[in-house]
Amino acid sequence: MSKTTWKDIPVVPTSQEFLDIVLSRTQRRLPTQIRAGFKISRIRAFYTRKVKYTAETFTERISATINGFPRLQDIHPFHRDLLNTLYDADHFRIALGQLNTAKSLIEAVSRDYVRLIKYGQSLFQCKQLKRAALGRMATICKRLKDPLVYLEQVRQHLGRLPAIDPNTRTLVICGYPNVGKSSFLKSISRADVDVQPYAFTTKSLFVGHFDYKMLRFQAIDTPGILDHPLEEMNTIEHQSICAIAHLRAAIMYFMDLSEQCGYSVSAQINLFNSIKPLFANKLVFIVINKIDLTRPEDLDPETQEKLNGILKTGEVELLQLSCTTTEGVMNVRNSACDRLLAARNAEKLKAGTNSSGEPTGRLGDLLRRIHVAQPMGGVTRETSIPEAALNKKKYDRNDPDRPKLERDIEEEEGGAGVYNFNMRKNYILENDEWKEDRIPEVFDGKNVYDFIDPDIEAKLAALEEEEEKLEAEGFYESDSDVEDAEEAEIRYKAELIREKRQLIRNEAKMRKSLKNRAQIPRSAKAQKLSKMESHLESLGYDTTKVADRARSQSRGRSILRERSDGLGGGDAMEIDTPKANLERAKSRGREPSTNRRTDGVQSEVTRSNAERLAKLSQKKMNRMARQGEADRHQTGSLIKHLVAGKRGMGKTQRR
Repeated sequence: MSKTTWKDIPVVPTSQEFLDIVLSRTQRRLPTQIRAGFKISRIRAFYTRKVKYTAETFTERISATINGFPRLQDIHPFHRDLLNTLYDADHFRIALGQLNTAKSLIEAVSRDYVRLIKYGQSLFQCKQLKRAALGRMATICKRLKDPLVYLEQVRQHLGRLPAIDPNTRTLVICGYPNVGKSSFLKSISRADVDVQPYAFTTKSLFVGHFDYKMLRFQAIDTPGILDHPLEEMNTIEHQSICAIAHLRAAIMYFMDLSEQCGYSVSAQINLFNSIKPLFANKLVFIVINKIDLTRPEDLDPETQEKLNGILKTGEVELLQLSCTTTEGVMNVRNSACDRLLAARNAEKLKAGTNSSGEPTGRLGDLLRRIHVAQPMGGVTRETSIPEAALNKKKYDRNDPDRPKLERDIEEEEGGAGVYNFNMRKNYILENDEWKEDRIPEVFDGKNVYDFIDPDIEAKLAALEEEEEKLEAEGFYESDSDVEDAEEAEIRYKAELIREKRQLIRNEAKMRKSLKNRAQIPRSAKAQKLSKMESHLESLGYDTTKVADRARSQSRGRSILRERSDGLGGGDAMEIDTPKANLERAKSRGREPSTNRRTDGVQSEVTRSNAERLAKLSQKKMNRMARQGEADRHQTGSLIKHLVAGKRGMGKTQRR
């Protein structure tokens, strides 16, 4: 698990805080007003939403807590064993399992009560079901008191653990208590380790980082280990065993030959032999500390023989240092880092080959892309150096016979800014006089280099000859004067089409310009009586009265016209007699009084339908006393003393 993941675990609230978070969120996010006058479907939907939302919030928060903690099967074995050592993996699993069970129970409660609310008969019944549902969820949450407290403690402890990357370059410092492990870590890194002259000062893992050869290394200081069986070791010692067993690192086993640590040299050798199985496939260094007091040469022959017995296998290297005088500290660190880097590189190369030694994976891909070219035909070509390169004199500025460089010529000719380098002097041409010839790049707006052709004259002569031959054969003769009859007809039709198209365009323009003008005078819009009768009959109207009226009116006007013409010598004043006016009034058909309720209605059935629809449209407005389209609009009156005037910065309690 990475450095940041431990510290990214979200805070685990207590059961009461959990309950407050969920219920306040439900209260905030959902509407809270419901009345008995609402439809029962709306009341049911309201309380269903409440129950569902509360359950979803519970499950969401519980899931976030569960997912925030590391899954034991997904993390590195070192972190898994460390977690088991410090917090008991079984207890950890049980606590997370209880949260998961609570989530399932809350979902089941939500489902059951939503089903009951679906058949609720009244506001009171739905509300009581909602209260019961939320109460049962709260009870389940309260029962999570102990697991939540435990998980919060685990979270805090995990956050305080050192960030150990199990895959990077690592030095693990181990040994008996008080042999100088923490002093060494403090010397080679900036780790803030507590160094005291008594045993078991270090009670947990400490990590320090340092750079060597542009690479970052981590050194882990482990608590001291005593030589007794694994099952008798305490939590502090188990952390050291966990680091030694699971980290792919260089093991630095510290020994104190002066026995100031309180343990004999033979006891320290016995501890090394007892934990030796944990060092399998790892680099191991025996680091002799406090050489300012006792060196390996100062030991008695028997103890020296025991110490050499450890080193006989060849897999273990002996290093010496003194943290007090800092003698050999950096040499020990550098030699351990060099060995570790070499071992890691060898492992990477080994990982890239199969059992037969052929490269595979990334290494194989890289080697397959590298191609070594060989001469064709099996010819062996020896390496050769040209004579000019072999006999070339080394440039010496003080030698008068040295070959002149361009820089030397520049200094002779006046230096930079005065001397101009001739770029053409090394051109290889048949005639040296051509070097200074200037060739124009563009001529008559064309690129000159596109037209440089040594055979241009011969090609031009061949082209002219071909042209003369074609002209002599009559290839270019024109027959435009001889026009076919069919072609003339096509041209004539094309001309007609053009004229027609022009006429259509003009007509469209006229139509557009006269769009809003009356084109025909009203006197010319008269329609025949028979046409009107046939149209009205098609619509279902009785046209007898309309036709009689039209005929009587036209007959009356024609009689008056005849009489006025028959008077002969009389003048126009004689027509306007009271008798004439009376005749005119009689001849004009009386306009029948109109009833707007029946106008435009074809039959009784249609009229009754129209009346019914009119009443229906007014019914809602009448019942609800709503404002109709004909009602007068009255604005809401505002209280002047509350709204008049500007509000200042002072008190607003009276407004």
